[in-house]
Amino acid sequence: MAAGKEIRGKIKSVENTKKITKAMEMVAASKMRKAQERMRAARPYAEKVRQITGNLSRANPEYTHPFMQTNDAKTAGFVVITTDKGLCGGMNTNILRALTAQLKELQVKGQGVETVAIGNKGLGFLNRINAKVVSSATGLGDTPHLDKLIGPVKTLLDAYTEGRVNAVYVCYTKFINTMKQEAVIEQLLPLNAETMQDGAKGRDWDYEYEPDAASVIDELLLRYVEAQVFQAVAENMASEQSARMVAMKAATDNAGEVIGELKLVYNKTRQAAITKELSEIVAGAAAV
Repeated sequence: MAAGKEIRGKIKSVENTKKITKAMEMVAASKMRKAQERMRAARPYAEKVRQITGNLSRANPEYTHPFMQTNDAKTAGFVVITTDKGLCGGMNTNILRALTAQLKELQVKGQGVETVAIGNKGLGFLNRINAKVVSSATGLGDTPHLDKLIGPVKTLLDAYTEGRVNAVYVCYTKFINTMKQEAVIEQLLPLNAETMQDGAKGRDWDYEYEPDAASVIDELLLRYVEAQVFQAVAENMASEQSARMVAMKAATDNAGEVIGELKLVYNKTRQAAITKELSEIVAGAAAV
């Protein structure tokens, strides 16, 4: 019964794996609810900042912030947001595949690329393809903190302000629902006045600035960009926990199927061994 013993060992191994994946599924489900609540709580702030910024840019057209100006640089910047850990299905693969397609298009046009990696998986991928990583942020945990994101992202914002980068894009996985997440690449800079003015169309705004329009708009646009990056990270974390829960549930179900198949093989092997022993006993008795 050496074969039967080997099969029993495989069954035990798969059962242990099933226990682990089931536990990870339950942990991901718990974290997913918290991540979704955090993401939804951040959305109203991001939308309100977008509206106010659009209104200010429309009300004071004589002042143009550097974030709304274009330049002729031959380099594009990308903020690549991925997860620190794996086991979340094809979530990271999808966003990195979309990023790769975008990089190939820029390469054909003869443009260079500077990147900021948020998350271990994206950082490892960018290093493997020899992309220029100007800064990175890893180990964010389950809760995003703006103070950990400002430093790396500011590297690209300063590069755009200085005219070394002609555009800044943010790449992340947008949360649609528990079963669906979408890889998204959005243009962060230059800011599009029409996009920021969504929800403010048809209205005329006028403001009194204190101390002056430039100071207020400068600070507000910086807060706007930070809000968009924070929202992207929050969306990505909610997508991560949802994708991990679904992936671990699928792994648990697959482990159950494998266990069923192994038990069937074990029973057949055991029955064959019993039949063989009985045949040998009968043959021995007949010979006597």
